[in-house]
Amino acid sequence: MAHSHSEEGAAERLSMIRETALQFAEREIRPLAAELDESERFPAELYEKMAALGMFGVTIPESQGGVGADTQAYAHIMEALAKGYAAIADHYGLVELVATLLARHGMQEQQARYLRPLLAAKLKCAYAITEPEGGSDVAAIKTAAVETREGWRLSGSKMWIHNGPIADFAVVLARSDPDLGKRGMSIFLVDRDLPGFKNGRKEKKMGQRGSALGALYFDEVPLPRSALLGPKNRGFPMMMSVLDKGRVGIAALAVGILDAALEAAVAYAKSRRQFGRPIADFQAVQWMLADMAKDTHAARLMTLHAAALLDRGERASSEAAMAKCFASDAAVEHTANAVQIHGGLGYIRGIEVERLYRDAKITQIYEGTNQIQRLIIARRLLA
Repeated sequence: MAHSHSEEGAAERLSMIRETALQFAEREIRPLAAELDESERFPAELYEKMAALGMFGVTIPESQGGVGADTQAYAHIMEALAKGYAAIADHYGLVELVATLLARHGMQEQQARYLRPLLAAKLKCAYAITEPEGGSDVAAIKTAAVETREGWRLSGSKMWIHNGPIADFAVVLARSDPDLGKRGMSIFLVDRDLPGFKNGRKEKKMGQRGSALGALYFDEVPLPRSALLGPKNRGFPMMMSVLDKGRVGIAALAVGILDAALEAAVAYAKSRRQFGRPIADFQAVQWMLADMAKDTHAARLMTLHAAALLDRGERASSEAAMAKCFASDAAVEHTANAVQIHGGLGYIRGIEVERLYRDAKITQIYEGTNQIQRLIIARRLLA
């Protein structure tokens, strides 16, 4: 009996977390989405409000300043925030991934210096993996850290880094033993005010424009020993260990975009009249809406299933890849259909579905392209 009580309690907590996130997205994020898309500014005030609500670090233990919930709660929050505006959810996911690495592998001093301020929205982080030569092929990265008497010297560059232009610190994957390939990589915590660290200019993006993206440059940046996160040469497996959770997050973000597009398309189809009746009366439109609803539902269930596997401590690489791949493909297909249902109006800047269409595309690319996701699924099938 006690077991079902605790399950009831967990379900109640999950629904409360989801409700809080949905209300926050509706009240605080959605009204700002068009302005953030247009101005491309970093909405610090939104993140401060989220921190005040205690939303950051949803899977991080309470003893470390987090919420102490699970991956399913993370997926619900990501979906809710993305329904408001995907760039906000994207930033939320970034904080969650960096916080997970710090909570799992950080020494106490590192957690005090980076983790708690990050969850309190006092610090902005970047997660720096991608390079000009190494995107999908992480093993090809060239940024290198050479050991010195005082610690390390970091040289190289990273590109397409979320928060790159504005980050206070970056979590950087670098080669620490060039002879060992991916078994010779380490993760470093790099403060932006160190000599030789340069933030690149902000790139102009197609979508999710309310998050800053740019390069990071490291020119012989001197790092203390305490900059090493986790054990030396364990950077690659450490990074891979958070990727499944990251993919569940992006799948949930894509579901949020889908849900917003579906709502907008249904509302417009009911109100727009042609040939003397609402276009919702036409089978051509009904079938588009039905497919949109069906794929949104499927994407949500796949995402929550992958999250539940992770919460049970089971292997979920293939399921997380399936969820991410399916949800993001569906988001691109159906935001295009939502634009179609809106007709000429859907093509106008400032209309919600036009923004959703642009915001959806990157979900097929980041956190592992969908071609890489298909590789992961196929490898598992053929193992």
